[in-house]
Amino acid sequence: MPAIRSRATYETVALPEGIADEGDLTCSARGCRQVATFDLRWNNPKIHPAERRKHWLACDDHRESLSSFLAARGFLREVELLAPDR
Repeated sequence: MPAIRSRATYETVALPEGIADEGDLTCSARGCRQVATFDLRWNNPKIHPAERRKHWLACDDHRESLSSFLAARGFLREVELLAPDR
């Protein structure tokens, strides 16, 4: 399985579920086609176990708005800077 590397921690992490390869790293904001540079990891504590993480990918322009949306609902868990594994 392809992997991505977090620049912040240099840990290699698997690509988020549903992402086939690094070419699929597109921002999750509606209508945005920019390359994602952040992985917004979240879960809904009412329906997901504490260790489960869902992923929204965000470009530089949408990181703040998508993070704010998730944080306002208490869903945001981590934000990781993405870098292709080389």
